[in-house]
Amino acid sequence: TMLVRIKDDIKEGQSFADALKKYPSTFDTIYVQLVRAGEASGKLETILDRLTLYMERRQALGKRISSALQYPMIQLGLSVAVVIFLLIGVVPNLVSQFSDSGKELPTPTRMLISVSNALRNHYLIIAVIILLLVSGFIYWKSTATGARQWDKLKLKLPLVGYFARTNAIVQFCYTLGILLEGGVNLSQALDIVCSIINNRILADTVNEARDKIIKQGKIAQDLKQTEIFPPIAIYLISTGEESGSLDTMLLTVARNYEEELGEITDTMSVWISPIMLVVMGLIVGFIVLSIALPMVEMSTMAGVG
Repeated sequence: TMLVRIKDDIKEGQSFADALKKYPSTFDTIYVQLVRAGEASGKLETILDRLTLYMERRQALGKRISSALQYPMIQLGLSVAVVIFLLIGVVPNLVSQFSDSGKELPTPTRMLISVSNALRNHYLIIAVIILLLVSGFIYWKSTATGARQWDKLKLKLPLVGYFARTNAIVQFCYTLGILLEGGVNLSQALDIVCSIINNRILADTVNEARDKIIKQGKIAQDLKQTEIFPPIAIYLISTGEESGSLDTMLLTVARNYEEELGEITDTMSVWISPIMLVVMGLIVGFIVLSIALPMVEMSTMAGVG
């Protein structure tokens, strides 16, 4: 197994970091670099504890976000299934008698009949079109140009853009703080940090700041120019620079914004379900209205007759 091979490599005289480096799919760059720094500084145990805590917090936040989205996604799936059932199984039987009457149907009813007929008569074509669109989007997003355009678009979306920027702040501050605390030099630490930011637009912005930081040795003022970091984060990082506790302050900033992400996630989970119910109610209400309008007209005409 992997652990046995790592143990054998260490017995043969390799460093722990070099043994881990052979398995990049399991131990990424930050893990290997922190272990190397811990071996060199004699703080391996402390660094491993810090790294474990970091990974546990990231995993917990990911589960928190997944849990917040799980129930709304189930709601969305059930809503789509109910609407399709109504359009295919219920609407045609109820509306057929209106069409046979020869009277002109209301606009909402005609729209409903058109959608129902399209689903019933061209479902294979619709399914193929949807499949092609999804496949095309996945392929486009996998290309270099498409990935950059997608990352750029995400930053412009209100909620998604907030999550992308805040996540980049947490990644940057947490990783840089751990690396500096572990004894990694600033230049090497910034190289590692820039490589783990998962938004290409933000990564390029941080990369530009990295070059200035290495030349001038001032982190806060160059991060401010990226317009990614909010004023309070810049103030805390600047305070850390002046007091000689940059690593500690970076970790503080990361924890603060990680907690903020969690709070926003909890708030989002509270509001998404009612919004989904309202949307579902509007769709079902439109279907009911489309069926009820001709029924009311027929009843009125029968009463007059």
